[in-house]
Amino acid sequence: MSFLRPSDEPSVAIRQLSRWLEADNPEPLLIGTSGSTGKPKGVVLPRRAVLASVEASARRLGESGRWLLALPSSYVAGVQVIVRSLVAGHEPIVVEGLDVGRAAATDHSGTTPLFVSLVPTQLHRMVGEPEQVAALARFHTVLVGGGPIDRDLRRRAEEHGINLVATYGSSETAGGCVYDGVPLDGVSVTLGDGGRIEIAGPVLFSHYDADPALTAETVVDGRFLTSDAGRLDADGRLVVLGRIDDVVISGGVKIPVEVVAERLRQHLLIEGAEVFGLPDPEWGQRLIAVVVGNADEPELRDWISMVHPRSWAPREFVWAPSLPLLANGKVDRQAIQASL
Repeated sequence: MSFLRPSDEPSVAIRQLSRWLEADNPEPLLIGTSGSTGKPKGVVLPRRAVLASVEASARRLGESGRWLLALPSSYVAGVQVIVRSLVAGHEPIVVEGLDVGRAAATDHSGTTPLFVSLVPTQLHRMVGEPEQVAALARFHTVLVGGGPIDRDLRRRAEEHGINLVATYGSSETAGGCVYDGVPLDGVSVTLGDGGRIEIAGPVLFSHYDADPALTAETVVDGRFLTSDAGRLDADGRLVVLGRIDDVVISGGVKIPVEVVAERLRQHLLIEGAEVFGLPDPEWGQRLIAVVVGNADEPELRDWISMVHPRSWAPREFVWAPSLPLLANGKVDRQAIQASL
């Protein structure tokens, strides 16, 4: 079976996907996953799934228009940016050096709404730059996906007039399929054993390339069994807690590491944080936090215990100048864990 592999060169990917949209019977896309938390996989996406996502996204946002491409064009989020823009009748604008302001200034389409999709790391960097903040505030919508966005970052952005929508999804769901905790039209989200997030709907992939066993394990009765755990809040919105296997048992206490990491990121003196469990002869596993910032360890433990059990506070902190990133802007947790 032949596939279209979107190029990591944006101009090439735009031409590829333009022809792909116009073709009578196009081959499916082959999208590589980032491998941020495990072995990369080849996800096969038929055009109908991609277009179902594009159409549902436009309905939810209430508008379509020109998109700026600030994400890698070979990953699903970048592909969706390109396709959304092309379907709306506009060639996407490629952002160079994360300068959204300069890229937006090249748009001369008049009243056409502008959109952009970012990962939290990009937004964090841009919120500190007045020119970029002013540009983002003129956009119809700024989608933020590929990882959790902490409440403080969202508050800061919205105070500047930026219209943020947090998305959740994966390559297997043709990108973000849950916006601000609410599934897109046609998408069904349920919680299975242990709170595992399960997704069904027209946006699903067809299979993993050359891995029928993984496909059978992951797609059951038409539902995609994600690797993430979640819960529903009082309004019925999905809250993603982290990977289903990202639970550390330390001294008999189950600790969801992503929840602890998110709390650390909310601290004003912390720029980034990831949390892991390492083998420990006394505790079974000990919690260790890799942190970018400048704060006292006792203060951070108190910060966590203000909203979570004291036993969830990391026993060890490793201070780093920065966190390594993958090509798509996500934190490379595999690299950090290997270094520990």
